[in-house]
Amino acid sequence: MSVVPFLQPESSGRPGKAPGSVDYRFARRQLLFRYRAGELSRGDVCDAHSELIRIALHCSQRSTVSCPVCDESTLRVVKFVFGPRLPPGGRPVKTRAELQKLASERQNRRCFTVEVCTACRWNHLLQVAPL
Repeated sequence: MSVVPFLQPESSGRPGKAPGSVDYRFARRQLLFRYRAGELSRGDVCDAHSELIRIALHCSQRSTVSCPVCDESTLRVVKFVFGPRLPPGGRPVKTRAELQKLASERQNRRCFTVEVCTACRWNHLLQVAPL
């Protein structure tokens, strides 16, 4: 029986991404595949809470990508920060400066990035990363 050695990866990972971050693009792709295959209804995938829609309208940044479900609207990217001394529902962050200020406080905080379509109510968690 021969032993096959494990090869070392050529790179240390995706450049620019913080250690400990979780990317949910594969789960997003799988959900959209199931929706397009007819396994899920539009109501199953377009279920954003009204508070999330409100935050997307007022405390978010416009994405360069159109909605994968309705294709009518440009997605909004909402960032929530969770951690000590923050509200239980997290704190929505609108600007990079605000995010850097929260990161500079040296607390154990995490940033959740969510994409939201305000037209059809599509929403999906894209990434969770430490600040």
